[in-house]
Amino acid sequence: MEDISPASEIGILYPDVEVLQIKQRRDMTPTTSTSNTATTPAPLTLPVIQPVAVRIPTVEIRDTANNRLVSCIEILSPVNKCEPSITDYRKKRQRLYNANVHLIEIDLLRRGNRPFNYPRLPDVPYLITLTRAGSGLIDVWPVKLQDTLPTIPVPLCEGDPDAVLELQAVLNAIYDEAGYDLSIDYSQPPPPPAIS
Repeated sequence: MEDISPASEIGILYPDVEVLQIKQRRDMTPTTSTSNTATTPAPLTLPVIQPVAVRIPTVEIRDTANNRLVSCIEILSPVNKCEPSITDYRKKRQRLYNANVHLIEIDLLRRGNRPFNYPRLPDVPYLITLTRAGSGLIDVWPVKLQDTLPTIPVPLCEGDPDAVLELQAVLNAIYDEAGYDLSIDYSQPPPPPAIS
């Protein structure tokens, strides 16, 4: 699934408004350069703004006795699915695999590029994957818009049974807790890409 949409449309991750305290110059007298030519002073002086750090949370399951990461659950964000961050995310996936960490990826975004490309991936808007450490295989749950989210296994330490993650129940709880029914205007058309 290749997304050709401009990265600027992913602005929902960054603040739309910023509050700055701007100090106006008090000295409005012209300054001179070495050539004795007067320059016009700038009416405002602004601070240099550093890029906004975007925190992308992950869920980690650790073996505290051995101080070892066992499983990682990644909820893909638009940042994970476009350049330049998708390259970094792909490296992170490889590091986790090389470190024998189970990786669950939850992609509930219809936009962006998938962090992995396989020719046999179904053309669906959502995808849940599980890469078990050392298996060399990826379990894939393709999800259409009308589908209920699956209940998936969460691998733990060797010898321990998998935990169970009911994704639909989690989504319902988050939707209710966050009050999305009050903040989403369902009378508006869905955001791009268009729904067939």
